[in-house]
Amino acid sequence: MTPSFPLLRRLRQPLATTAVAMGTVAVAQAQITPTTPPVYPPPAPVATDTAAADQVGAAQEFATPSVIGMGPSKGLIFHYERMPRFNISSDGKAVGLNDYKSQAEKNARLVVKGYIPFWNRPHLKMLLGINYEREEFKFKQYPTGYELYDNIEDKGLKTLGAQLAIIRPVNAVNWYIFRLKGELSGDYTSSELSVRDYLRVSSEFLYGWKRSPTFSWGVGVQLGYTFGRQSIYPAVLYNRTFNDRWGVEAIFPARVTMRYNASPKSLFFAGYSVDGLNYIIKLRQPLRREKGIDLRTLELRETEVKFRGRWEREIYDFLWFGVEGGYRYNYAFDAFDRTNDNRVKIIDSKMAGAPYASLEVFIVPPRKFLKKTVNK
Repeated sequence: MTPSFPLLRRLRQPLATTAVAMGTVAVAQAQITPTTPPVYPPPAPVATDTAAADQVGAAQEFATPSVIGMGPSKGLIFHYERMPRFNISSDGKAVGLNDYKSQAEKNARLVVKGYIPFWNRPHLKMLLGINYEREEFKFKQYPTGYELYDNIEDKGLKTLGAQLAIIRPVNAVNWYIFRLKGELSGDYTSSELSVRDYLRVSSEFLYGWKRSPTFSWGVGVQLGYTFGRQSIYPAVLYNRTFNDRWGVEAIFPARVTMRYNASPKSLFFAGYSVDGLNYIIKLRQPLRREKGIDLRTLELRETEVKFRGRWEREIYDFLWFGVEGGYRYNYAFDAFDRTNDNRVKIIDSKMAGAPYASLEVFIVPPRKFLKKTVNK
């Protein structure tokens, strides 16, 4: 629930996550176009800044990943997404496990995210983020008689996480970003929650170059669950505004999005994203295998690709909404034997592609706050 690569998951993190983090801690770009000046003036180091001694009192602009024309920074996000009925089939990959075919009448996701910048200096910015996500399934027949599906319909799939993001402008050209995120992901209830059993950790590092106020790019690596299993993936960040209307925001290959600035209060986006989730499932009824140990705990790996269009619009000053729709292609929804170090696949599931729609409401910095910042 959340890039995609972890950086941009879900919105599960839009990461996810780092795109929002970068927008929040970086130079604010709310309600501006390339033909108007940035909301925040170029930051200069204060007297206590270690960089000030090398500048002999001269102001220096510090580089950031954001560019002019990007949407407003998001502080608090409420997101609801839903998919209509689609077919699902599962093939048992271990002796004694049955195959199963059915329809999912509902697949819904609720996401709540918040970001707090607790350290904001020209040469160092730090952001604390928290998130809660819940994914629910409702199958045509219930109980299905298939332990995995009965379990996730009864209890739902939840994610509770926290992250620390650090953006370090090195000078007027270079910057780097580090993010560390921990999540409790699975079908737990409050009485069953165990940090050791459900903890999932992801991280990323990006180093970049700010070529102009309208062009920033970087390269790095991400450790996360974009393709289900925890692995290291390369990443290329590319943020560019071409003119008053058009731009691109991307962390390739996890997400690529074209942007159209219809007005300072209305933005359109189109592109794709790759989202990956990893859940621990503790079965109420064990999976029984012939000549094998009955399984009570599974690792569920979910990966999907979304082709999407999105519209963001200001409602009032600090309050915005987003409407998104598109097509979801499910790459994997597989269960693995968590008791085995090799993570042997137990169930190979296929979800049919389906359209989806989502509604989002989010809070951005008020204009009064931005004006005070400009006047400082």
